Amino acid sequence: MVIMKVGGLNARLSYVIIAAAFGSAFQHGFNLGVINAPLKLIGDWMNTTSYDRSEMYLTETEKTMIISIMVSIYCIGGMIGGALTGFFAERFGRKGGLLLNNIFAILAAVLFGFCKMAHSYEMLIAGRFVIGINNGLNAGLCPMYLSEIAPVNLRGAIGTAYQLVLTISILFSQIMGLESILGTMDLWPILLALTGLPAIFQLAALPVCPESPKFLLITKDEPVAAQRALTWLRDTANVHDEMGEMRNEAEASKLVPSVSLREILTNPTLRIPLVISLMMMMAQQLSGINAVIFFSTEIYKSAGLSEEAALNATIAMGTMNVLMTFASLVMVEKFGRKTLMLAGLSGMLVDVFLLFICLLLKDVASWISYLSIFLVIFFVVMFATGPGSIPWFFVTELFAQNARPTASSIAVAVNWTAAFFVGLGFLPLQELTGPYVFLIFVALLAGFIVFTWFKVPETKGRTIDEITAVFKQTAYGANSV
Repeated sequence: MVIMKVGGLNARLSYVIIAAAFGSAFQHGFNLGVINAPLKLIGDWMNTTSYDRSEMYLTETEKTMIISIMVSIYCIGGMIGGALTGFFAERFGRKGGLLLNNIFAILAAVLFGFCKMAHSYEMLIAGRFVIGINNGLNAGLCPMYLSEIAPVNLRGAIGTAYQLVLTISILFSQIMGLESILGTMDLWPILLALTGLPAIFQLAALPVCPESPKFLLITKDEPVAAQRALTWLRDTANVHDEMGEMRNEAEASKLVPSVSLREILTNPTLRIPLVISLMMMMAQQLSGINAVIFFSTEIYKSAGLSEEAALNATIAMGTMNVLMTFASLVMVEKFGRKTLMLAGLSGMLVDVFLLFICLLLKDVASWISYLSIFLVIFFVVMFATGPGSIPWFFVTELFAQNARPTASSIAVAVNWTAAFFVGLGFLPLQELTGPYVFLIFVALLAGFIVFTWFKVPETKGRTIDEITAVFKQTAYGANSV
């Protein structure tokens, strides 16, 4: 087998990335996007099911409430899955946790596939909850695994693979949800049940991959197994330098053998990177991305696009998201994490303010609506540049092995919690304030930019020891972030 370069990308490492990311991130992105297209069909089916049961149709309020529960319970499952990340990562390992997590996906696929046949929208709601748990666990376990198997010089690019696959799967769900494919009254349960396919793929592909060498060495204290895993991943026996770095990290971790929730909240050297991780997660969810995507339909209609053209524009937006996330995979190692976060957040701030102006003035001139379409797509481009991908793997770069599972649990749970509150609060705010809701995101983005500029370190090309040393210096210099 030809090795591209020692410590670089090779066929085996590529295989592991595909097995881990496509089985996990694809699951996450697919279930984020798949529910939108058939939502009206599902509402109609719920109404018919209610009549078949009691000879009474649902009121609009009842139907809205059931659909809201079905949509929001996914985020509640995600919170629980995120909070369980640390337990799964330590108890079963990174690879073992990913494999075990597929049980939730297959259970959800069964619930989705047979809910209509069983005339049970409760099965549909239960399926959304279960797949939420799966996705929450995937969002914590997969970036952790990818970060720990990656060479230092490729850690950012490999970490970005999670978000890249996530955007591909969102686009895939939008295409499969078209009325000409699976977005019909008869086929929507099959559309939702497709979530079982990535689970089957991962169960077939991942078992031949090794466990994280860092987990084997530092957590399990199995140096021979760790070296064997690292040799397999690098496709070379020349892993002495990297094993040496891992042993240094293992020795350092013995000084603080285990990190509890209390320890990570009270120890300044751990609390500082935790606050940074949480702010990056909130920057992703509170950036306004969901608001802009929600308003995109209204913007397309105001520009005079037909329903079919608006759908094509949405798919084009998803395609641009994939392309820019792929570009960020290259840029993250060239320009660094902090630079891309600042560039993305700054571009989004300018964009969302201009979009606010366009929505206020959309009736003044017809060209303003077309400018709005451009701004929607550009907003997605800026999001994909940094804020879309970096927070998922950034948390794994800021913590040593002994604190990484606990920190990932907290960070992923906060990400899902923020998503839940955005989903819960955005529509009421939009109804109350109209386009002025975007000014809230302008203020939030400005705050995240200031925080990133002053408090977030650059981790590109740095080892874990070098990164944690920065926080120790900061903690001794000032006891808080």
